[in-house]
Amino acid sequence: MTVASGRRRRYATGAAAILVTLAVVLVLSLAVGANPLSPAVVFDTLRGGGDAESQYVVGLRVPRTVTGIAAGVALGIAGALIQAFTRNPLADPGILGVNAGAAFAVAAGVAFLGLRDITAFVWPAFLGALVVTLAVYVIGSSGRGAADPIRLTLAGVAIGAVLSGITTGLTLSNPDAFDSMRGWNAGSLLGRDFGVLLPVLPFLLAGIGIAVAVAPGLNALALGDDVARAQGADVAAIRVAVIAAVTLLCGTATALAGPISFVGLMVPHAARWLFGVDQRVILGVSMLLAPIVVLLADVIGRVLIAPAEMPVGIVTAFVGAPVLILLARRRKAAGL
Repeated sequence: MTVASGRRRRYATGAAAILVTLAVVLVLSLAVGANPLSPAVVFDTLRGGGDAESQYVVGLRVPRTVTGIAAGVALGIAGALIQAFTRNPLADPGILGVNAGAAFAVAAGVAFLGLRDITAFVWPAFLGALVVTLAVYVIGSSGRGAADPIRLTLAGVAIGAVLSGITTGLTLSNPDAFDSMRGWNAGSLLGRDFGVLLPVLPFLLAGIGIAVAVAPGLNALALGDDVARAQGADVAAIRVAVIAAVTLLCGTATALAGPISFVGLMVPHAARWLFGVDQRVILGVSMLLAPIVVLLADVIGRVLIAPAEMPVGIVTAFVGAPVLILLARRRKAAGL
């Protein structure tokens, strides 16, 4: 058996295992909750059977599950892109200030425009993420030389810190704003329906399309700018495309479920550990692994403090913080 055929076999086995795991987690997301259902009842209800109660429960959980899949896909791909772009394995999609921009826009909308419903948070969150990411790119590109990952990272961290402080001030000075944002700002899928998902679905698909198109160039970029240019890669165009994709994907995920942390950090690492350093493979695997993480965190949050629920963002933080510490202690965590 050749090396290439062995690699293909390993990829196929790994992909099959991930797909089976995703199917199991999907069933759990539809079955587990304050009103638990057996998998048999879930399947029967999805086929049009079941009683009125099971139809009602599954009907509520289906859009929540689909929203979790969409947010997971967006976070997984965005995490893989930003780590490849910055050549920093400890990078997270929020590093460009996307989450902070979205949270600030929502806080401003609640405080000054009277927004209260989750569906009303979608457009402010998305526009806030877009505007802040563009501002980060402009600031990171100013001065001598072209924009580089270090300058963009520093600009994103700085702007994110400022906006996070302003957002905290708005929410603490306005109790109504704090109450309205509390669930969203913790990162939650509770109460999500297709009215939240459908408006931002085109942006999610556009972000995925850009990510797929730019993936081959990321392999060249990982070797350094000079080597990438020698191989014929347009480094500037790749960077602009990555920033556009990260903005669309993170803006979509944040608008749907609020700022969910650490998913974009953990998932690309798992994909890299399982399947190697080919960015095309990492993007594809991250797109499948991240929904598993998001949905599993949502399921755990439903049962951990039942009958109440713990938001997804808190569950992922509990898991992600130790992972970040372990990664930071590894010698190979300095670069990709």
